[in-house]
Amino acid sequence: MKKYKTIDLFAGIGGIRKGFELTGSFENVLSAEIDSYAVKTYEHLYQENPLNDVTSEDFKKKAEGIKYDTLLGGFPCQAFSRAGNQLGFLDSTRGTLFFDTADIIKRTRPKTLLLENVDNLLSHDKGHTFKTILNVLIKDLNYHIIGAHLDPKGNIQFERSSFIRNSKNFGVPQNRPRVYIMGFDKGYFSEKQLELIPDDFPQKSDLSLYEDLDDLLTTHVDPKYYLARDAFEALKKHKERHVGKGNGFGYQIVNEVPGKAYSNAILATGGSGKERNLVIDRSENYSGMTLKSKKSPINSEFVRNMTPEEWGKLQGFIGFAFKDKTGKDNFSFPDEISDTQKYKQFGNSVTIPAIYQMAKFMKNILIEMEELDGE
Repeated sequence: MKKYKTIDLFAGIGGIRKGFELTGSFENVLSAEIDSYAVKTYEHLYQENPLNDVTSEDFKKKAEGIKYDTLLGGFPCQAFSRAGNQLGFLDSTRGTLFFDTADIIKRTRPKTLLLENVDNLLSHDKGHTFKTILNVLIKDLNYHIIGAHLDPKGNIQFERSSFIRNSKNFGVPQNRPRVYIMGFDKGYFSEKQLELIPDDFPQKSDLSLYEDLDDLLTTHVDPKYYLARDAFEALKKHKERHVGKGNGFGYQIVNEVPGKAYSNAILATGGSGKERNLVIDRSENYSGMTLKSKKSPINSEFVRNMTPEEWGKLQGFIGFAFKDKTGKDNFSFPDEISDTQKYKQFGNSVTIPAIYQMAKFMKNILIEMEELDGE
């Protein structure tokens, strides 16, 4: 079976790469990640050191020297300048990490690309940021972007909903809307081949790893994950203050209401991501237990943080992506990675089952294109 070669930018712990590899049709040939802890986990999982800086000329030269097919990346969102449009939209992104991504695309001309980002990318800077990204990809770099088209006057038209997909529709109980941008090189593919590309991404997958959040949760977890009484009371007071001001901020117990439960999006920022994903777990009664790590006894309402393992399940790293043919789960972290880093790495990553669906979608398009080319 033919393997398409990928490069993995802003790789984190390799979630996008893994989703593509699971199709059996993609293999990674170059990665770039600069966070030292993520680098350790990435190397532990893939036996490759991804320590490369996407912004450096050395890395860009390295990418130019590698033959590959598909560029993957979850680039961080940064503010773009409104200046310089007269020099081309690519110039208006200078100084941002998207500029470096676009620069690598310009230099290496991948046949296809998949970029992933937070859903706020669509509204960032009143929509200017996303429009600039599309202008760069479509007008400057000449890529066909699924979900966008040029009107008769040459203006880019698109619906916001065309670019957003939610993890909860791809097999995991996590409410995590994300932006996906998939592109095909109009300079490489013929017009007839490009006509084979559907107008929209998959809306969902048939994959269902868990019935709901309660089905995913681990029982009998370490008492350290349960909230201390005083800390929980402080969260309650904090929420009351904000509710009184008409704000919706504050902690949330995501399986408190009977019925199918979903987590909120887990976040790399740790605190807020954990506090909005508290759960009730009555599998153990640790009420009143004292721990050296807590300033007061454990709360009596059975409220705890989700564990890093549970976050790993929500992203598909655990319970899906690293299971072998015998059903054994081979995902693990290096021994020196702390819980704090585990939360950060999972929160900063992608939902692999959603990426897997996107990768299968791209693979099927490429197969159709090649069959047409062979006629």
